[in-house]
Amino acid sequence: MLGLMQSQPLLTASLIRHAERHHGDGEVISRRVEGDIHRTRYREVAARARQVAQALDALGLAGGDRVATLAWNGYRHLELYYGVSGSGRVLHTLNPRVHPDQLVWMANHAHDKVLCFDLSFLPIVQAVHRRCTSIAHFVVLCDSNKVPAGSGIPGLQSYERWIAPHPTDYEWPVLDEHAASSMCYTSGTTGDPKAVVYSHRSTVLHALSSALPDALNLSARDCVMPVVPMFHVHAWGLPYAAVLTGAKLVFPGPAMDGKSLHDLMEAEQVTLAAGVPTVWHMLLSYLHTHQLRLRSLRRAVIGGAPCSPAMLAAFRVDHGVEVVHAWGMTEMSPLGTVSAPKHKHLAWPDADQARLTLTQGRAVFGVDMKIVDEQDAELPWDGVQAGELMVRGPWVLCDYYRDPGVSPVTDGWFRTGDVATIDADGFMRIMDRRKDIIKSGGEWISSIDIENVAQGHPAVGQAACIGVPHPKWNERPILVVVLTPGCQASRDDILAYFDGKAPKWQVPDDVVFVASIPVSGTGKMQKATLRDQLKGYRLPGT
Repeated sequence: MLGLMQSQPLLTASLIRHAERHHGDGEVISRRVEGDIHRTRYREVAARARQVAQALDALGLAGGDRVATLAWNGYRHLELYYGVSGSGRVLHTLNPRVHPDQLVWMANHAHDKVLCFDLSFLPIVQAVHRRCTSIAHFVVLCDSNKVPAGSGIPGLQSYERWIAPHPTDYEWPVLDEHAASSMCYTSGTTGDPKAVVYSHRSTVLHALSSALPDALNLSARDCVMPVVPMFHVHAWGLPYAAVLTGAKLVFPGPAMDGKSLHDLMEAEQVTLAAGVPTVWHMLLSYLHTHQLRLRSLRRAVIGGAPCSPAMLAAFRVDHGVEVVHAWGMTEMSPLGTVSAPKHKHLAWPDADQARLTLTQGRAVFGVDMKIVDEQDAELPWDGVQAGELMVRGPWVLCDYYRDPGVSPVTDGWFRTGDVATIDADGFMRIMDRRKDIIKSGGEWISSIDIENVAQGHPAVGQAACIGVPHPKWNERPILVVVLTPGCQASRDDILAYFDGKAPKWQVPDDVVFVASIPVSGTGKMQKATLRDQLKGYRLPGT
């Protein structure tokens, strides 16, 4: 017996259609590359997204053809999100922070047909466009009078001139909900990047689950600022989840320094913002230096890398901001877990609640997870035993696009490459990436735990823990430190800070001071690069 319910496909166009119909006057605020503040509303975003769809029709693009973007967070990028995918094409967000050779490789691997890019990325496009063999059309996201003369890019036209001739009365096509809607590439720290292709169904389900109270808790009462770039796993799905709920959207554009973020947050009364720890470190440092407060912000979503105890305390104690610690991956659309407490945890002391928040949290609805040993036997959820984390769900990939390598999925479970524990309440804690965990004398040392302790030292601006060879213990941890500007600390000062904060056998054997720690295009520390840079290093006394 079948249910007697209407059957309507889950499509990304339904999100913007809903926002237009029920939240048409909802605001979308953008700091543009030009430096000014642009204001629009959901009804205008929807109308211009339909113009984008018709502009793609006029170019003769077929369903499933890829349209690439190289753009900051802004209203035009949002219009492309919906105009491209809603019309049956596939949105491909390129990361401008990766090496140009990787950009070329990704554009060619995806067979992109159109590239839409912000003016600030013109030098990148000028350097690579001849090598992007499948791209036939280049559109710069600016007004008609801002197109640079003599760019050297054939047929370059402005976004506004491109969409202007087309009417706004466009009927979104009814697509197969399993059709591809967008694609992102992993950071490619080892070998070529890998392409993850999302479907309309997976994207809508991810948006629905992301908005739930025990996830990001979004509503039309919120003002949301995605600081995480729209070229990085769809800004963690916020351009979909915020549109679904009708929340006010505030886009910071290219200005993500502490002052710019604070000014925009205060001016627009942002209630929720999401970003990686490096961005929040800049904001908190600016606030501390200038003795400023966050008056409207209620929740700060932290992901991409673990939140340190020092950062948690700064948000909670200094500014009264709730930290939403989240974990996910490009392969997961990306949300997997959120550190949302349960009712029984509300009676816990503040220190215990803080420790819970510092875990990566529990699975949101739609995601299942387990940890396994080296023989793939499932391990218990006791918060102690650690194993490789595996996940499954309707927005978790089943395979990479056009990748001849070994499948990342085993019996329906995606191998994350993370080593984790899960406690009896389902709270998962990432110990490390499997390739970064330090194996010392048969025991595992979490580089993340060591970094979290180190970042509580007032003189430590950034810290990375890596393992180095040891003749007796196989590996021992060392700490690589970037000092906070204007601060001084010695090796012994920093190692003494670990007293009582970590088991003695886990305390690093040495501290190496550097000017900077290499980071990826998504803001993550590149420990493989760091290990290469310190290849000749020898531990004292070995």
